[in-house]
Amino acid sequence: MIRVLIVDDEALVRTGLRMILETADDIEVVAEAESGAAAVTSVTKHRLHVVLMDVRMPGLDGVAALKEINRLPGAPAVIMLTTFDRDEYVHGALRAGAAGFLLKDTAPRDLIAAVRAVADGGATLAPTVTRRVLDAYTEQQSPDAYAARKRLSALTGRESTVAAAVARGLSNAEIARELGMTETTVKAYVSRALTKLGLSNRVQIALLVRDAGGPGRGPVPGTR
Repeated sequence: MIRVLIVDDEALVRTGLRMILETADDIEVVAEAESGAAAVTSVTKHRLHVVLMDVRMPGLDGVAALKEINRLPGAPAVIMLTTFDRDEYVHGALRAGAAGFLLKDTAPRDLIAAVRAVADGGATLAPTVTRRVLDAYTEQQSPDAYAARKRLSALTGRESTVAAAVARGLSNAEIARELGMTETTVKAYVSRALTKLGLSNRVQIALLVRDAGGPGRGPVPGTR
């Protein structure tokens, strides 16, 4: 059972999200929170797999709360929610370790699929956000390619190959087929890469590889 925390300062939004998620027989909404601070407290009290959290909240906003949550041991995956497909918080949230970014009007089936994906170690971005995120990232960021390449040098050859495939947007199954591995082996390589790089999820691997100058621009993991 996937245990979920819903965080939003609007009660109606929380209720709507709960109603959608509880139509899935493998998802349980364990708790709700109305602020970033309350979200951090809830994470310490409950065993959770996924947090659905609004970006824009008074007081401790979603990105700040995300950073606090990711400092906790056994932190759950966090999907950020927004009303806008152009949101200045997107890059900050992904850099801070968000496992995904969705619009609040995401179709119910896609919301449920996103929760399942990140609970399984994947990542997700709303299709309407993906292209704009990558374009804005390319235009606005000035990444230190040398520093990124230095970080990636900690990986073995096989780990680097898998990381590059992740940055191309390939799923574990697709990587397994391309490299002649089992999915279990691919998951192990991804896990090792995350540990060595000090990252939280596949999106961060993709951004780091792009910082280093490759591979070519493509879909963010989990967005296809």
